[in-house]
Amino acid sequence: MTVGARLRRKQALIAWGFCLPFVLVFGVFMLVPLLGSFGMSFTDFTARDIRSPFSVNFIGLQQYTDLFADARFRQSLLVTGLFVVIGIPLTMVVALALALALNSGSGRIVSLFRVGFYAPVVTSIVAVSVVWRYILQPEGLANQALSLIGIQGPDWLNDSTWALPSLILMAVWRNVGTLMIIFLAGLQAVPTDVHEAAMMDGAGGFRRLISVTLPLLRPTLLLGAVLISVGYLQFFEEAFVMTKGGPLDATLSVAYYTYQQFGFGEYGMASAASYVLFLVIALVSLVQFRVLRSQD
Repeated sequence: MTVGARLRRKQALIAWGFCLPFVLVFGVFMLVPLLGSFGMSFTDFTARDIRSPFSVNFIGLQQYTDLFADARFRQSLLVTGLFVVIGIPLTMVVALALALALNSGSGRIVSLFRVGFYAPVVTSIVAVSVVWRYILQPEGLANQALSLIGIQGPDWLNDSTWALPSLILMAVWRNVGTLMIIFLAGLQAVPTDVHEAAMMDGAGGFRRLISVTLPLLRPTLLLGAVLISVGYLQFFEEAFVMTKGGPLDATLSVAYYTYQQFGFGEYGMASAASYVLFLVIALVSLVQFRVLRSQD
């Protein structure tokens, strides 16, 4: 073995030595639980089997079959789908509008607005949910504001019609700051000479937005859509703190359904629900990559 080969081998061993702590932690606390829960989804493992794990039986896809036969799981899929289909486009539109407004402004007031819009992102979701629960009470701030213009507001969180829209509104308010910052960074990377050329060709503001800004912003839109869709598909804290999945399962998400199954000791079914949600997240991300990918 030459001197150079020995040196490269020594460097590789040192590099692996530095990586080893992370590999061990990742393997023990991430990879093993992931593989274990995946295997658990093909068994009838329940809380009764904890003291006698050898009595657990392999049942193939039975947990997945039972899952889709459960009306509450189908309801959770519907609720999660509505939360995502309404919440993500609404969040992206509001965030883009705010980013465009802040990008065209200047001065300290713009920095103040940036901080104000981003503040909900760094606030604890549990604390935010508790505050919104008080705001949306029958005698809360929202209904008091509506009463000033002669409208009697509903019992937002205990009405099966208004409970989910209330959670969507709160999620939009909380997540719009993240996308606003991402979109603002994307807008500031758009070359000004392209806009100037479009202006010389007679393009107005709306035309430049449609034909210049949005096409150049596609990679940024894709990043924002993927980041926020993962969070929306896993929405849990809002329902846990504000509605407990009710009323009448109107806010029962897949993540909250999975949490309930773990609480009931149905570990096999809870694991199966987790991997159905994982598959949905992967499919949604794939669709977003195909729709919003760059045309270059």
